[in-house]
Amino acid sequence: MIPREAVPVQPGPFLKEVESEPSQAIEISVIVPVLNEAATLPELAQGLQQEMEQLGRSWEILFINDGSTDHSEEILNGLAEKEHRIRVIHFRRNFGQTAAMMAGFDFAQGQILIPIDVDGQNEPADIAKMLALLEHGYDVVSGWRKDRQDNFIQRNVPSILANQLISFVSGVRLHDFGCSLKAYKRTVVDGIRLYGEMHRFLPIYAYWHGAKITEVVVNHHPRRAGRSKYGLERVAKVLLDLLVVKFLDSAAQKPMYVFGGCGIFSLALSVLAFLWMLYLKIFNNFAFITTPVPLIVVMCFMIGMMCILLGLLAEMIMRTFYESQGKPIYNIRESRNLGGSNSRLRRL
Repeated sequence: MIPREAVPVQPGPFLKEVESEPSQAIEISVIVPVLNEAATLPELAQGLQQEMEQLGRSWEILFINDGSTDHSEEILNGLAEKEHRIRVIHFRRNFGQTAAMMAGFDFAQGQILIPIDVDGQNEPADIAKMLALLEHGYDVVSGWRKDRQDNFIQRNVPSILANQLISFVSGVRLHDFGCSLKAYKRTVVDGIRLYGEMHRFLPIYAYWHGAKITEVVVNHHPRRAGRSKYGLERVAKVLLDLLVVKFLDSAAQKPMYVFGGCGIFSLALSVLAFLWMLYLKIFNNFAFITTPVPLIVVMCFMIGMMCILLGLLAEMIMRTFYESQGKPIYNIRESRNLGGSNSRLRRL
């Protein structure tokens, strides 16, 4: 028997359907990452379909199977056969929730993107509240599990601390960054790429792009089947990802300011130590060679020069990144009466 991962991948019928279906204006795309949730899939799919029909707007539901090893694949295929607006993508293996969410954003055709967990703890009926806020001018609506039905010590306490830290560092005032149930306008998500475990920071990236963000209290139910894919180890991942986010916020388009500032500070320390060394020699006739001052002068000077050189290198990398891909360093929310004046940008 040929191992599954060794079989050459051909576009399956469900992926073909996403790509080849005639273009139709779809308003809402619900994105559902799936990992070993066969027990909750049918109920969630039914609830989402009922909610979408009640909204009376064109819709699609994208299930991204993130390498499930239970019967999730068979259930998803059956759902797609019964309803053509249910689209399914099967990953070769487990790539993580961020990758699954990005695949959903890439293949979604709707103008409003709504990720939701498959475990049944989120309630599809809350989608209507989010859509109402989007219609009032917001670009991102984040769910807030105010009455969270999880283990208080293992899940709730670390979540509260992490959310407060993320809000403090990023400047985005949300109570619940970890809630998967959110609503995004496509114009906000387009152009944003996520890596690692960065999906929880998507509102922060959207905020950097000028998005107008709010939050709404959503229902949260105890998990009825399966088991959580998260544990206390996620706290360390959140902290490390937060360092990356903060660095990108500070240095994404101005790395020389960050590294150069450190370099100038180190060079200033080197100069001050050198002047102190001269003072000891000239006015006190003190043998400074027996002190660590000369070593401090040399080390601070070398560190300062290295930081400045790193800043120059980072500047070249940043400019190469933006110019080679034709990426503008700005983000336009809307324009009036431009006509064909943006044709040059389209050719980049």
